[in-house]
Amino acid sequence: MYMFEVSERERDLPEVVIGKLLKIASESKDIISLGPGEPDFKTPKPIIDYAKKILDKGTHYAPPQGRLDLREALAQKLKKENKIKISPENIVVTTGSQEALFSALLSTIDPGDQVLIPNPGYLGYIPTIELLNGAPIHVKLEEEENFELNPDKIKEAIDKKKTKVLIINSPSNPTGTVLSRSVLEEIADIAVEHNLLIFSDEAYEKIVYDQEHISPASLNGMQDYVLTFQTFSKTYAMCGFRLGYVAAPKKFAEAIDKTHHYITICAPHLSQLIARKALELPRKYIDSMVKEYDRRRKLIVQRLNEIGLRTKAPHGAFYTFSNISHISNNSLKFADRLLKEAKVAVVPGTEFGKFGEGFIRCSYATDYKLIEKAMDKIEGFLKKKQN
Repeated sequence: MYMFEVSERERDLPEVVIGKLLKIASESKDIISLGPGEPDFKTPKPIIDYAKKILDKGTHYAPPQGRLDLREALAQKLKKENKIKISPENIVVTTGSQEALFSALLSTIDPGDQVLIPNPGYLGYIPTIELLNGAPIHVKLEEEENFELNPDKIKEAIDKKKTKVLIINSPSNPTGTVLSRSVLEEIADIAVEHNLLIFSDEAYEKIVYDQEHISPASLNGMQDYVLTFQTFSKTYAMCGFRLGYVAAPKKFAEAIDKTHHYITICAPHLSQLIARKALELPRKYIDSMVKEYDRRRKLIVQRLNEIGLRTKAPHGAFYTFSNISHISNNSLKFADRLLKEAKVAVVPGTEFGKFGEGFIRCSYATDYKLIEKAMDKIEGFLKKKQN
């Protein structure tokens, strides 16, 4: 009997450790999970009530680029909140921002083209680029520089013939870093000088604490160089509705629309109608969620540092990125032991690239009291390890 094999491309895809950890945590009631990359808040009630009304009427296919009324509302949102002047024709609504990123890379890079990515950085960047036979080039983020992108390191990584795209993520997953205006302006100058496209992943744009979020496309003269990726998942606790979008220069928006059509046809009609409603919600729904994240942030940063895990205070998103290099040189083994012995799930830093070794990521999208218990368990684990 002839045995068919999966593709070499699939065989080369890395295993997603975070998925295994979360599966184990979800199946055991005595494990506290600090792994989730999604809000633990419920989707705001007005959105759910509206969804129920829509379901009574039924839903259908939506236009591949996205409903016009939603894209018009998004264009207004981008202008008002992000200072990006863009028309509805330049926006493509997608099944989450991950699909937007995939469609955009498919529309902008050819095999062998290089894409610069922050490392440690969001775990989806590397495999997505490699699936398209592109070459991910890592720009190392340094703890002593608060994990902020260093423009000099970006310049060093550029190959004039091969480098086409630079991905930036602010606020960042996993470090919580929010890029400053001065750094973004330097990056903008580099993009213009070297004719680079900037992919600005802004999934956590509204979850910031003591620093301003700035969209690179809002900087003077940058609209032709920047593709902006945003999502409803984090801001409105709508992860399960799978809705994101990309705002891009016209030729790229048209290309992404065409590619996206062959990947998912269209983003879910129900989710698009709900997203339109979400944009009308009073700011209090977001503010109350961010206020609680901030309360948890202060707790977890203080406790992690007190128990000996050096942790920079994040300015955005809902993650801490703690240095464990003085305890272990293998973050995967450390996380595995912590899970088995202390019953606390964290994510090893290597999930976010080779320069994430020596760190662990903790999510504080978890109940305050559970965070307190988790910190006590980690403290106990570390004391046993020292004895």
